[in-house]
Parts: sequence; structure tokens; C-alpha cells
Amino acid sequence: MTYQETLDYLYAQLPMFTRVGISAFKANLDNTIELCARLDNPQYKFKSIHIAGTNGKGSSSHMLAAVLHTAGYKTGLYTSPHLKDFRERVRINGQMISKQEVIDFVADHQQDFEQIQPSFFEMTVGLAFDYFAREQVDIAVIETGLGGRLDSTNIVNPLVSVITNIGWDHMNILGDTLKLIAGEKAGIIKPNIPVIIGERQHEVADVFINKAKEQNAPLIFASDLYTAEAKNKSNELLEVAITAANQPALSIQLDLTGSYQLKNIKTVLATVNELRSQGFNITDDHIKTALHQVKNLTGLHGRWETLSANPLTICDTGHNPDGIQEVLKNIANVDYKQLHFVIGMVNDKDVSKVLAMLPKDAIYYFCKPDMPRGLEAEVVQQKALEFDLHGDAHSSVKKALAAAQSAAKLNDLVFVGGSTFVVAEIV
Repeated sequence: MTYQETLDYLYAQLPMFTRVGISAFKANLDNTIELCARLDNPQYKFKSIHIAGTNGKGSSSHMLAAVLHTAGYKTGLYTSPHLKDFRERVRINGQMISKQEVIDFVADHQQDFEQIQPSFFEMTVGLAFDYFAREQVDIAVIETGLGGRLDSTNIVNPLVSVITNIGWDHMNILGDTLKLIAGEKAGIIKPNIPVIIGERQHEVADVFINKAKEQNAPLIFASDLYTAEAKNKSNELLEVAITAANQPALSIQLDLTGSYQLKNIKTVLATVNELRSQGFNITDDHIKTALHQVKNLTGLHGRWETLSANPLTICDTGHNPDGIQEVLKNIANVDYKQLHFVIGMVNDKDVSKVLAMLPKDAIYYFCKPDMPRGLEAEVVQQKALEFDLHGDAHSSVKKALAAAQSAAKLNDLVFVGGSTFVVAEIV
């Protein structure tokens, strides 16, 4: 098969959560364990960092990978979902896995897929772990897909487990309270393995503290250790002053400019500190150099990213209530006359909770991401009317963006978001 034929086979044969939703989710690790057993358990052949969380795990994963790469370590990075190219999910030192590697893996293990019937995500985890083991990476940063306890990635034995934060997302799978969601994320905490929690959140801190005690896992809340203050910001760089007890102050110019990165950077620094204690040679200069060019080093896109200057057009993948709240904070910091908001959503999200947060004085351009889970633009439009949000429905994301940019006048702002999959179509 060609590369495209290989992808078509995978999409057709393996249920894919990003496309069809909950029906693709497997509520156990059996398939992943069986597939990796047939691959000679590659997950035990490389060191790893395991990262979960409702928001921020993607940015944190990419920042950590950039730091480790800059410090001279051959660094694997496994993330999901992809924006443009399936191969974004599996990288070494920022370079995507080759098309031939994907073709060969599928060809070699097609019989295994037919016998085990893994999901698309389970197959991709097997591919990534096999690739990292064969390429003999020094360390891999592994991001969970959904939750933690039952996530396919949760068969690694990491050097450190990281949980960025807890918020409302995937409640139909993870639970309808923050404590239940936290309990699922806490499932990545393993016996005697240090755990970094990004944010100390009053409602769920005890969930992590109790789980860590149960597993005899040393626990640190990054937000207790560090303060991070934005000093200056442009479209290209966010200057951040970092302070911590008994450590010299650190000034970092970060190329991820969303204000929410102030939370993520604390998580990253606490994780780096733990790696240093385990013998990794990572200097402050490595950190500064890496965080100045995360996008270039790792290929990360869609995090408060400027798409054009005239009209000013910005996108962000924030898609749940906490993510949208951070988006709105960043919008509030932009000087504009009129906000043009291009929005699309998927059908298994709490649409009302998000729509209730959005500004009533914006002009909305409703659209549907091009996938089975996408919510029809007219459905979002009608729901938005209940919250006094007004605008037209458009037949595609690109047409909605074109309409917004055409309508925008000098000093207006065009924002694109509501779903990772909306952003994927325009970056």
C-alpha cells in the first residue's frame, strides 16, 4: 500500500475517537497490552515522561520535548490528535515519523490488527512505542489521549508522571464531577514514581494526594513551587519572569504567547527539576533556548497562534469551558474594535456551557468541522440564539473564516476556535 492507502485502511478498519466519538473508546487496556506483547513490549525499552490533564498537556509535552532535545537527548514525542498530518503524533527530535515507517508497520502487523481489532488510537500507541524503541531514544514524552487510568498510553513505566490540571471535558466517559475526572487522570500515578501536579486546585487536590500516598509516589504541586509573571508580550514572544524559593530568578522568552502558558511553564520547570534530580544534565540555558523556539523545534501549532496581521486573525485549540475561559482572557488583552468569532464544535461536548461564556457583542460565523463528530453549523447557530449570540451559518470552516476576514475592518479581531478540529482546517 502507498502511504495514503495505508491511512485509508487505518481510518476504514480501526474505530477512531476523533471521528466517531465514544464508540471508539475501549474501557480497558487489553488491546494495547496484547498488541505491545506482540511487539516485544517496546514500552519498557526507553525512558519516558507520562503526561495527563484536561488542558495544557499538549503545550507542556511539546515544551518538555524541546528542552530535552536542546539539552542533547534524543527525544521521542507522542501526542494526539494531529492537526494536519497523522505523522505529527509521533516525532523524534521534532521530526515526524517517515511515511515509509508507517507503511511498514501497518504492513507487518495487519494480521495482528485483524486478530486484536484495536482502535485507531491503540494502534498508534503501538506504532509510537515500537518506533521509539527501535530508534533507541534517550527519553520519550508521552501524552495521554483521554483520561489516564484507561488510556492506551498507561502501560509505560515513566521516570515521572505529570498531571497538568483538571477541568470539565469528556464527562460522558470520565465522570460528571471534577473529583471523578481527577480520579481518572490520577490513574497514571504509579508505585514509587514521582508525580508532578501542575495546578493545586482546591476541589481535587486530595484526590491526587491520597492516590500518591496509596502508591508511595512522591508528590509535588508545581504551582506551590513557582510563580510566573508576564513581563512583556508581542505576537511572537511572551516574556516571563520565573521565581522560586532557593533558586535564582529566571527570565524566559516563550514563543507560545497565550497567557495560559504561565501555568504550563511551572509544570514544565517542576518536571525538569525532577529530571535533574534523576541525573539529567539540563541547564537554565537549555531551558531558555528551547522555550524561545518550541514551535520550530517541535512543530506545535494552534496555541494562541497569529494566522495573519491584516485583519488580525488568531486561532486557539481551547475547546472546553476552562480552555475557552483562557481564550477569552487572551481576547480581552487584544486592542480591537469589533470581534469576529469563527466557531465550530463537536457533538459530544457541553455546547451550552461554552456558549454561555461567549461575548454577546461579537459577530459569529458558525461552521462544522469536516468530520462525523462535527456538530452542524445550523445546530450551533440555533443553540447560540438561546444565549443572545448572533451570526450566520457557513458550509465550511474555510468559508466561515473567509466571510469573517472579508467583513473585518481595520483594527477588528478575527478569532477562530471552539474545537481542535476547526483549527486543524485553517493552520
